[in-house]
Amino acid sequence: MTSVAPVILLAAEKESAEVTDWAARVGWVVGLGLFVALVYWLMREGWKWRGTLQGDLPELPAAPDEPGPAKLNMSGRYHGSTTAGQWLDRIVAHGLGTRSRVELTLTDAGLDVVRPGAADFFVPLAALREARLDKGIAGKVLTEGGLLVVTWAHGDKLIDSGFRSDQAAEHNEWVETLNDMINKTETEGAR
Repeated sequence: MTSVAPVILLAAEKESAEVTDWAARVGWVVGLGLFVALVYWLMREGWKWRGTLQGDLPELPAAPDEPGPAKLNMSGRYHGSTTAGQWLDRIVAHGLGTRSRVELTLTDAGLDVVRPGAADFFVPLAALREARLDKGIAGKVLTEGGLLVVTWAHGDKLIDSGFRSDQAAEHNEWVETLNDMINKTETEGAR
């Protein structure tokens, strides 16, 4: 009988532990929420500061009233613009850093970039420098050749703009057609 008594005493003395310390839990949640808000605010301020630093970039040209018949059309995504040759130096001035859906139209006048929900812009044929397939631009990395990158001059700056078609097979045709148009323009300008 003596062996049963200690077991009964141990069972009677056990109390359940306190389940939750609500004050500490609320404190941690509020602290974490404030930290996330601070990080978000700092990122937003950095984006605005980058736009201020790029304030010397001229306004983007608008499409002409009569651009001519379309040579190529493409629907897809606009992934942003960077300083040419520096794929991580995103340009945010004039809305060029805003990702969006895009409708591209290539005419004899140039490249019309229509972005629902973001600023549209037009790249005159004389400003186009090169088209190529690449795998990345600031904030977006794809498979090799998965991104159409168009290099163009704006003011005294060369800009790379990245596009991805809904049908990636269209990219090669765009590169060939754009480079042919650029080469013809350069040849005619050299005469």
